[in-house]
Amino acid sequence: MQKIIVAAFAASAVLGLVFIAQAQAPNQSAARRGEGEAYRPPRTPWGDPDLEGKWPSTHMAAVPLQRAESLGTRNVLTDAEFAQREAQAARQAVQDLADFDFDRPSVPWGQVGGGQSPPQHWFERGEPQRQASLIVDPSNGRLPALTAAAQKRDADHRARPESHAPSGLDAEFTLYERCITRGLVGSILPGGYNNGNQIVQSPGYVTLVNEMIHESRVVPLDGRAHVNPAIRSYLGDSRGRWDGDTLVVETTNFIDRRGVGMNNTGVSDALKITERFTRTSDTTLSYSITIDDSKTWTAPFTLQYTLKRDEGYGMYEYACHEGNYALKNILSGARGK
Repeated sequence: MQKIIVAAFAASAVLGLVFIAQAQAPNQSAARRGEGEAYRPPRTPWGDPDLEGKWPSTHMAAVPLQRAESLGTRNVLTDAEFAQREAQAARQAVQDLADFDFDRPSVPWGQVGGGQSPPQHWFERGEPQRQASLIVDPSNGRLPALTAAAQKRDADHRARPESHAPSGLDAEFTLYERCITRGLVGSILPGGYNNGNQIVQSPGYVTLVNEMIHESRVVPLDGRAHVNPAIRSYLGDSRGRWDGDTLVVETTNFIDRRGVGMNNTGVSDALKITERFTRTSDTTLSYSITIDDSKTWTAPFTLQYTLKRDEGYGMYEYACHEGNYALKNILSGARGK
């Protein structure tokens, strides 16, 4: 497989990205402060906080998006609750290994866990964490209610009869189902696989690369305004700034399509996403993302978790449609009835 980072560097060559990245040497001694003092990240040669590196979220894949209602406003598991999560992870590992057992003809390959596709041993399960949910605001760790308009939108989509013949790709399938994008949020959140993230910096720009469906965003930091509201895209229009040692990225100008925001969740043209990246040690990065769409949810909400640096992580190609004839067969089969 080809490395996604090659494509990302090529796309940013006009910025001098490759040459500057090669010249960088993080000042680790400057990053280490005395005991009790706040961590101060090293600086790039041009003076910005150095966030460069590979920051996969694989270890967080087992943390649910929403918190169990029984936990209320508590987002840290007790020892007993954490032990239950560890036990569940151990049971899952046994089940994943059973997926390799080719000697049981009564259980078709890949269907030990209920016929999932892909087979369960493909999934990145993460590590048991004490964090109860990715959502930290609102304080109950739950998604805000959908607006009336969003409820109607989803109800209309679900109301289609199963015998409904697909009319075309745009009308029937999400962007994720078509292997186009999981949207900005879905691309960076920990999931079942391809959880790599990479940050590359150059003067005046930060490039954010996601392994999931090979997404890349080149984010300018020079204070320029967002593009005209009439110009919209799947990943929106990102603008960044420094708030002390924290990189703040604000993204607007999204297309109101299913899958742009959070996987298959429908969003509106009012969607605004604010991300915050703060390096908290030589090997950890605090990441938060606030989703604000007044036409979809009744209030904004925020997810937050820690990313761990892993320079040995492989950023692999997401060859989603390689040997995949599903959409072609669905459409042709429906029209052949």
